[in-house]
Amino acid sequence: MTMYRIVVGVDGSDSGRLAVRWAVHEASTRGGTVQAVTAWQCNDLDPARADDPTELRERAERVLADEIAALPPSGVVIAAEVVEGRPAQVLCAAARDADLLVLGGHGHSRVWHTVLGSVSEECVRDAICPVVVVPSPNPAPARTAEPALRAGR
Repeated sequence: MTMYRIVVGVDGSDSGRLAVRWAVHEASTRGGTVQAVTAWQCNDLDPARADDPTELRERAERVLADEIAALPPSGVVIAAEVVEGRPAQVLCAAARDADLLVLGGHGHSRVWHTVLGSVSEECVRDAICPVVVVPSPNPAPARTAEPALRAGR
């Protein structure tokens, strides 16, 4: 019998934290496991701002370890992996034989990506397993109609 396997992207953001918790809860209800993956990459575009690869990897390892340590006890087996590479590619590769890929809706750091939500969007397009995107904990306020429209004018 194959165990249900969930891959979750971890980046230290609020929505990423919610994604990890959601993935662990989902794995507990299905009797599955979680593979928590953090991707990191150097800034190759601007040599003046290039980061030390060792420092980046260590920072990614700390983020991942902190996220896992902060989880409440669940009995779910959680494997942790830090991988160098573009986040969407790393996550899709890790989820190649997974049952589910779970991501936060928005990250926050150039270490992982530069356009908010771009990793989730790319994974939704490229992953070969189902993808769950956990929304940000502070969504934008709902837009309301203009005052004149609300008054029936």
